[in-house]
Amino acid sequence: MASPRFRDTGRFVRRQAPTKSYRPANLADLMRCFDPANKTPAPIRVRGSGSASTDCNDCTSGTIVDTTGLDRIVGIDSYNHTVTVEAGVRLGSLIAALAEVELELVGNHDQLQRTVGGAIASPCMGPGIGSNAAFLSTQVVSMKVVTPVGKLMKVSNQQQYLLSAFRLSYGMLGAIYEVTLRVRPSATFSASHRRMTIDTFADVINRLAARDVGLKFYVMPYMDRVYLDLRRYEASAGNSYAPPWKIKDWGESTVLPHVFKSLNRVMPIQSVRYRLMDSIGAATHDLVNTRLVKNGNNNTSAGRRRKPRNRVQSTWCFPASDFSVVIKAYSEFCRNTLEGSGYRTDLPAAGFRVGKDTSALLSPSFDEPLIALQVSSTQEKGWEDFVIDFAQFAENWGGTPLFNQSRSMRAEYGRQIYTNRLELFRKIRQQLDPQGRLLNPFLAQYFS
Repeated sequence: MASPRFRDTGRFVRRQAPTKSYRPANLADLMRCFDPANKTPAPIRVRGSGSASTDCNDCTSGTIVDTTGLDRIVGIDSYNHTVTVEAGVRLGSLIAALAEVELELVGNHDQLQRTVGGAIASPCMGPGIGSNAAFLSTQVVSMKVVTPVGKLMKVSNQQQYLLSAFRLSYGMLGAIYEVTLRVRPSATFSASHRRMTIDTFADVINRLAARDVGLKFYVMPYMDRVYLDLRRYEASAGNSYAPPWKIKDWGESTVLPHVFKSLNRVMPIQSVRYRLMDSIGAATHDLVNTRLVKNGNNNTSAGRRRKPRNRVQSTWCFPASDFSVVIKAYSEFCRNTLEGSGYRTDLPAAGFRVGKDTSALLSPSFDEPLIALQVSSTQEKGWEDFVIDFAQFAENWGGTPLFNQSRSMRAEYGRQIYTNRLELFRKIRQQLDPQGRLLNPFLAQYFS
């Protein structure tokens, strides 16, 4: 039996001193924030949209640097298929600008309210098609960074080791100011949808994860149901229309959370409430994931255009080669948790394949392809205990944590998973930030 764990979700709630906030409007403002002569209170944490589920970009004291004012699209090079943007540009705005010139991001990415800087500094992933579509950071050609002492530094693909360290660096090496990304001509894929039991899904997931397809799924463990979304590039996939994808996104990310939030408030009988939620959730996914969309591209199908205000969530990644076993164990875990504590998540868990990616030193999928599993709920009472148990489940099954999305990750386990790469990153960070100005208490557990 595992030893009992202190119920600590990794959130630091004790405020030591007022946290200051700056929102630079240009490069000069950003450099002044980091200039030691200005005595900006440390730790200094750079924040984009604030979409992290952990406290990786929060400060109980010190300074928050809000990059959303750095929102210029500097230029789109249709000939060389690159785009240069400032760090505060929202993914949704970038996707719309690229669509106007028939270009798209490589890969399919969630949470369009995220800033480009945040999506480069931490994992931004989705059901991309192809081996090079794991993270948005994979596509970085070069970036301009303000160092911890307020100097401007350019890092390009001619400095592969340094660029590898800055990708997915969680803002610990400097503040990203400007990024140049590879993009691609828009291409339409076919999208097929299937509804199946968890056992049937387990029988096919290992084979599907090894194929060159985009893979996304939704798990409803209490109904023994999985909704599978497969995407393939084909010679004649047809045209892609945005409205069906917007309706699909609206149903999944807006309608269900609002309805379930209301049911949690007005329906006191738990068993009745959960039956209603499962019926409504199944009806919604039967519509939007089996009948609505047949074709798409990375512009029209990008997911979650709104920030998830009515939910809490946590994401862990598991080896794709073992996921047929993990998904069965997850279903059992959910049922046992409900029986033991009376708590369950009310929203379906979402998952997608993440390809092997060695472009970033702290890449979660550096060694092998992974399946990301994101659990979320509108029911906050009991959630903190649930994510601790889910973290223990993830550890038991060899899960890889994300420093910005995996709630209740133990420091010892995080250090163990990233091992030698974590030590190399520490050495680079010591050279660039010897005073630890960019390291808050949450990240200090792993990187000090």
